[in-house]
Parts: sequence; C-alpha cells; structure tokens
Amino acid sequence: MITIDGSYGEGGGQILRTSLALSLVTGQPFTIENIRAGRKKPGLMRQHLTAVNAATQIGNAEVSGNQIGSQQIFFEPKEIRPGSYRFAVGTAGSTTLVMQTVLPALMVADGPSELVIEGGTHNPYAPPFDFLQKAFLPLINRMGVKITADLEKPGFYPAGGGCFSIHIEPCGKLSGLEIIKRGEIVRRKATAYVSKIPDHVAKRELKVIAKKLNWDKEFLFIEEVKNSPGPGNILTLEIESESITEVFTGFGEYGVRAEQVAASTIKDVREYLASEAPVGRYLADQLIVPVALSGGGKIRTLPPTRHTTTNIDVLVQFLNMDVRLNDLGNHVWEMEIRRQS
Repeated sequence: MITIDGSYGEGGGQILRTSLALSLVTGQPFTIENIRAGRKKPGLMRQHLTAVNAATQIGNAEVSGNQIGSQQIFFEPKEIRPGSYRFAVGTAGSTTLVMQTVLPALMVADGPSELVIEGGTHNPYAPPFDFLQKAFLPLINRMGVKITADLEKPGFYPAGGGCFSIHIEPCGKLSGLEIIKRGEIVRRKATAYVSKIPDHVAKRELKVIAKKLNWDKEFLFIEEVKNSPGPGNILTLEIESESITEVFTGFGEYGVRAEQVAASTIKDVREYLASEAPVGRYLADQLIVPVALSGGGKIRTLPPTRHTTTNIDVLVQFLNMDVRLNDLGNHVWEMEIRRQS
C-alpha cells in the first residue's frame, strides 16, 4: 500500500486530489497523512471532503477518515462505476477541483458518465469554469475522449451556489499529447463579469486592459450575470493561438480595487506573451495526470511552480513514469513524461 505525506512540497489539497485520481485509475490503495499540513487550517475542508466522497462513490471504495478536519484517510477503490452523479460542495469551495479528482477515472471507464457539481465555479486558488471549458477540456478531447461542459449557474466566492454539468464519453486508450509550439495568435478577448455589483467595476477593469495591453474595444466585453446567488466579479483574458487557447483570470474581492484586479491579470498575460511557451504554468499542472495516463507526451511551458513539482512527485508514486523538467532558456521549460524503461 502507498503512503503519502500530505505535508510534502507545497502541502496543499492537490496532493490528496492527485492521490485519489491515481488510486481510482490504478486500483492501488493508499493512506495519506498530514493532509493540507501546509495550510492555515490543515485537514479536510468541505471541498476536499466532497472530492473524497465523490471518489468513494465512483470507485465503490472502502474509505476511513472522511470527515471535516481529518488529517488522515485510508482509501481503497474496488471498481470504476460510470454513470450519473450529483455532488454538492455545500460552500463556495471549488466544483472544478472536485471534477478534477474523478475525471481521469471516468475518461477510461467502460461507459459514459454525467456529473452535476454544485458549489463555487469561480473562486480564487482554483481553475474557474471558463478555464476548464476553453483551455483544459479542448486539449483533453484531443486525446480521444469526448467531454462537454455546461455552466448552469455561476457561483462566485464567497456565496457559491453555482452549478455545472459535464458529460464524458470515454475512450479505451488515451492518445499522447505534444504541445511544443504556440503558433500565431489568432484571437484575444477580455471579459469582465459582474454579478449584483455596479457595472463601473467592469468598465474600470477593461479600461486598464485597453491601456496596458493596447487592446481595441472590439476585444473588450462586459457580461452582467443575473442568475448567480451572490455578488461577484471576475476578469478573464483569453489568448487563442494556432495550437492552444490560454485563459487568465483575475478575481474581484472586497477591498481590492478594480484596477488592481486588472493589473494582476495583465502581469500573468505579459509573462506568457513574453515567453514562447505555448502552455501556461497552471494549464501544464492540470495536464500532468492525463498525459501520464496516456503513456506520455511533451509540453513546453513556463518555469514550473512548487505546485507542479509536488504533483509530479505524487504521480511517480502511483505510476511507473519518468517526468523530466528541462530548462530550455528564455523562460521556457520542457516537461517530458514517458514510461520508465
């Protein structure tokens, strides 16, 4: 049985989610200790518990320690059971991270699945739904699986209350993924979303985008969200190139000026555009498990984060894979994933 130290590396919830995902796919049981030891409030919070319980249902698993605040769980899957499931986080905790936990197993299951997940769809420190739909899933679909996602209702932090559905048509064997060139930029778009707050917030964000990135008005959009339970604001910047679409997001927060939200998002976009790397660092992190399950691939990205290197360290405890990170210079790194010989 595999024993995972949840305090290792960046010490967050991703260690648990990756362990659950890989345990489901490989059938290997594991124990994880010191869950989220690197966070101010260690142990399972609501969104992590929802991920554990979702994995338990889909994997028909034996589990212990699955309760709020628990810093240790045991997990042993029996079989992957595709089908229709509904999971509710119950807070503004991330719905996309719950999906991330069970998606790899359902991508290689022996039948289609439909998931409906309720909670936060747009909150800090997690990939928002827009990133999932426009950046991540199109690449996953290139690997042979067919996945569609629909946002039924946005849920902004801190109110949550959002909901999205995802339909998964699995494939028997995932194809490898190689993304080493970005190609020419063919489209760019900035959208400021506002829910139950004045639209001048969105206008100020887009004004900064126009000035700092020199984007014309034809690339700038305001979308008023009317079906979200609580107030919220996010800013998304899409960069579509010949081979890939990247999505960068800024989150409005109480006490943070609209200009600051725009400036922080611009910083990420400028870093990406200044490099020739096609894959942003957060998207690269999301692709590690799917690419490894396909048997291997090659991705060029920005310098890896501690989050990425921790994710890789968990991966190699479950799979006989070799992951190499090579600095190619000019802020471009190549991540090569392949089976160990």
